[in-house]
Amino acid sequence: MPAGSVLFEPATGGLRGTLRVPADKSISHRAAIIGAISEGAVVIHNFLEAADTASTLTALEACGVSVDHSEPGRVSVHGAGLRGLKPPAGTIDTGNSGTTMRLLPGVLAGQQGCFTLDGDDSLRRRPMDRVAAPLKLMGVDIEASENRFAPLKICGGVIRAIDYRMPVASAQVKSAVLLAGLFGRSPSVVREPAVCRDHTEILLAAAGARIRRKWPMVKVYPVERLLLSELEVPGDLSSAAFFIVAATIIPGSDIELTAVGVNPTRTGIVDILTAMGADIELGNLRRYTGELVADIRVRAAQLSGVRVGAEISGRAIDELPLVALAAAFAGGDTVVEGAGELKLKESDRIRGVVDNLAGIGVDIEARPDGFVVHGGKAGKGRSGRGAAGGGFRSQGDHRLAMLGAVAGAASHEGVSVEGFECVAISYPGFRAALESLRS
Repeated sequence: MPAGSVLFEPATGGLRGTLRVPADKSISHRAAIIGAISEGAVVIHNFLEAADTASTLTALEACGVSVDHSEPGRVSVHGAGLRGLKPPAGTIDTGNSGTTMRLLPGVLAGQQGCFTLDGDDSLRRRPMDRVAAPLKLMGVDIEASENRFAPLKICGGVIRAIDYRMPVASAQVKSAVLLAGLFGRSPSVVREPAVCRDHTEILLAAAGARIRRKWPMVKVYPVERLLLSELEVPGDLSSAAFFIVAATIIPGSDIELTAVGVNPTRTGIVDILTAMGADIELGNLRRYTGELVADIRVRAAQLSGVRVGAEISGRAIDELPLVALAAAFAGGDTVVEGAGELKLKESDRIRGVVDNLAGIGVDIEARPDGFVVHGGKAGKGRSGRGAAGGGFRSQGDHRLAMLGAVAGAASHEGVSVEGFECVAISYPGFRAALESLRS
């Protein structure tokens, strides 16, 4: 086993117990950013403790926002007001956080002065032109390296309203345009080619912004001020998805995940697994600041292959690698298409998923916009091909690292994950949480 690798052995007795997954990363980012341009203190309960969200808080502090993070899971952001952010003397470091890099330009577009955002080597390879393009149409002075990559330089000014049809479904691009639209003189519109997460719209409405939604259109009206005093962040469905898949494919499993956000724009993974035959129940439905929340019970089930098209891929883009693993334990073939966005994540996740799963015995092949997994014979469940075991390379991608861990727990021989420490980006306690469910 290579140095720095972590071995995940088969969970032969199944997974059992109750777990509270970490707070939603997308909502944590947005709560802090919207809090920074609100008036007065915004108290965020159950804020995600992870490297990416820490990057957002650090970036806001660099812009003169006071942040109190002295209590674990509780963050107080002392809002500077709609136009109160100040340019720092140097570059704003966003670490590995693509969300920070793509959302902040929308807010900085309405500030006075110039701001430069940069990130680590991985983030510098991720395209930022998709954010820069609509902001330029809004009159924002924004420059990208090679017209495409970080660092980004944003100089605030007068914002023009636009009616923007996104060429690719992206909640981050939509959010940047909506945030910039707050500073305009008339309403701006974003049109989605496919459904993507709407956390920004929900939080802006909670803060007093006027948002009109009728899919595929979202309209934002200019505001004079925002007020967002207190909120609680639900558990992250993207984090919960690892345990949902693990419990589904490991015989004898029966787990409950409490207080998980089940926003309909995020439940693509639940819909896909249910179509495959998974045993998933959503109970105790309630709302946290407009977000739908549930307790999720999952029991092991036999699965069948399905076709996953572009109409649902966007609602499950971060969880599609897990669909590939689940498909390995299903009867028949599973085809995932319309997921070219996976190539533009922290790594090329199509290639990473295919290479890694093939390396541990899964019959999988890449396609330009997805992949095909050839499962076992229909009705055989785990006695189909499944995953034998072996080595798994994270490539510095937290979701690939956690995928490898779940594959190890579901495998016949165990899986060693190289570079597992990168899970700190979104879920530092993932290994301990997975081990706590072993019966």
